[in-house]
Amino acid sequence: MTTRRTRPAPRPPEGTPPRTELARQARAVLADSVRIAHWAADGTSPGAAPLAAQALERAAAALELSPVQVRAGWDRARLAGLVELHGDTARPGWRLRAWDRDDSAVLRGWVALFDAWSLVHAAPEGIEATAVAEAVEAVPQVLSLLQLSAGPVTVPALLDLLGQRVAELHEERCEVPYGPEQPPAQSAPAIEHTDPAQEADLNALLLDWALEGLAAVGALTLGAGHATLTPLGNWAVWVKLEQICVAAQSPAGNIEQSAADMLLGCARLTPGPARDEYRAWLAARPVGSAVTELLAVARGEDALLRGLAFEALRVVGAPAEPVVRSVATDPTLRPYALLWLAEYEGADPDDAQEVLSREEATWLWVDTAAAVADHGETGLLVRHLDSAVQGTVPALLDEVRAVGHPRTVQVLVALAAAHPDPALAKAVRRAAFQVHTGGA
Repeated sequence: MTTRRTRPAPRPPEGTPPRTELARQARAVLADSVRIAHWAADGTSPGAAPLAAQALERAAAALELSPVQVRAGWDRARLAGLVELHGDTARPGWRLRAWDRDDSAVLRGWVALFDAWSLVHAAPEGIEATAVAEAVEAVPQVLSLLQLSAGPVTVPALLDLLGQRVAELHEERCEVPYGPEQPPAQSAPAIEHTDPAQEADLNALLLDWALEGLAAVGALTLGAGHATLTPLGNWAVWVKLEQICVAAQSPAGNIEQSAADMLLGCARLTPGPARDEYRAWLAARPVGSAVTELLAVARGEDALLRGLAFEALRVVGAPAEPVVRSVATDPTLRPYALLWLAEYEGADPDDAQEVLSREEATWLWVDTAAAVADHGETGLLVRHLDSAVQGTVPALLDEVRAVGHPRTVQVLVALAAAHPDPALAKAVRRAAFQVHTGGA
């Protein structure tokens, strides 16, 4: 019996269409992008982005679209994960293969496009990058107002909110700390005071750009002087707000911890609560820095944290894919990265091990054994023998000696001390001695 109370699964706002209908709408938004991705998958390689001129012409003729439509659809296909770039080669992404049968894959692809709205619709020329970045950072508040209003919101109201948020960002950026040896006059350049009328014109221009960009990805519709979230946009904003709520209600209180401390705090949790902690921790920080921090932990010496870091990266999903793919050449991380990628691309977790070579599987076996030896119980280490791909202890010892894992000796010594069979324990100790001394 357990008395632990869990947070019930949140329900979307009343009136939100079912996921099947949301997925249908997302498919409609990305229909041209899917056609272009299928065209590329049929063997006519479109090349790397930006779309090569010859490929652009071929695609326009084959799909009966204008070159402008093809280029826009191609960019959205990339942002939604329908195509992937590997060097100079474009390949169909896993979402394209699942597009017709997996509503979740479709919605995740559309949300990736929604998150990239500022890349879909180019910012007006002649505006400083800082001002554009501030507008992008202020847009979530604009979307929250649209979502809470549950209907049309006038452009002046949205402009007022955008201006308030941009002003707050100005104040935050100008707060420069200084110490006793660095007086305020030397800590930062003088603040330039912008003409209020120019500031208002700039905010109006940036708001128009943001609303047009969000409309271009299907998140809202524009009317005469007002904007309204589409069902897809309303659902996406609700999802983002729910992520913030999850972060604020972390059941084990690991939100403020470093990645290593958070993972250690999750080590004793069962998979479900652990994933809740990962989601809360991730929701409280930018995804890019979170992925970087998790991979830094994975590169450390603690094998338990390495495995847990990749479990947390599974919760990250698509945003982590390029970085995980880039570390697949690192010998220490390669087995974990290959398993992550196999599951990300749709492989059953029970079958994902098949992507590993025999040597990689043996290396992973030693690494997992090291985690058990450092943090687990002796019985778990003995049972870990059954998970080896070799099938027999002599074959396992031969290949473990050859794999070159830095923890091989410690793992074999711990296994010999834990195993109840004296003969087997003696063989394991002998193998540990041979590795330690460099003997055959």
